[in-house]
Amino acid sequence: MIIDCYDIETEPIISLKDFYGEQKHIVDVCLIIFSQEIHTHLLRTYECEEIAHFTVCNGNIPIYRMKYKGTDIAFYLSAIGSAIAACLCYEASWLTGATKFIMFGSCGSLDREKTEGKFILPTESYRGEGCSYYYAKPADYIVIKNSHKLAAIFAQMGVPYVLGKVWTTDSMLRETVGLVAERKAEGCIAVEMELAGVQSVCDFYNLELYDFLEAGDVLESSGYEVEGLHGANHNLGKLYIALEIALQV
Repeated sequence: MIIDCYDIETEPIISLKDFYGEQKHIVDVCLIIFSQEIHTHLLRTYECEEIAHFTVCNGNIPIYRMKYKGTDIAFYLSAIGSAIAACLCYEASWLTGATKFIMFGSCGSLDREKTEGKFILPTESYRGEGCSYYYAKPADYIVIKNSHKLAAIFAQMGVPYVLGKVWTTDSMLRETVGLVAERKAEGCIAVEMELAGVQSVCDFYNLELYDFLEAGDVLESSGYEVEGLHGANHNLGKLYIALEIALQV
């Protein structure tokens, strides 16, 4: 069973050193971006330098460095999904030396009243994916360690937010009425597709993750509302919040 995949008694066969050589030390902070529009905005607005790239058989993915208010910050356009997003996060740390990652994207709201008009700062994530079970002991939820530190930064900036549990899923097409009801009963206010895996990898390799979300679509027993998804995916406001966070972590 997948819950038996947490093995820290034996050594891994594959190392990133096999692919990339020795670990590099170029920057401290890195943004994990999911929106191509936000990624393109950065490339067009700031002077950006490619400092590394992920070597992938279906096309290499560049990692860039920019300077924001005098601070060097790396960023890359991540693939979507828990396993690949988690893998890229650790590879980015190996390639750049970054130990602090700021991840921001969209999510589906499970509680319209709590999430409307606010950013979501996850406190725990339901492990409805596979990656985290290789990096953390079996449990239904994984704690999102820096949620309250991030809340203090949001409060300082005067940005509205709500703290709460979320649900990481590997398959949005299997977010059934029954599963939505179960997660809501446990206190989940949103559903997304990366957090549990990325947090587990960061915990395992002693990296710091700062994650916040913006609700776009809404999942309710009465139906699905998709109208706000594009705006939540590509809202440039999230980017500048993330850049300000990068200066404080």
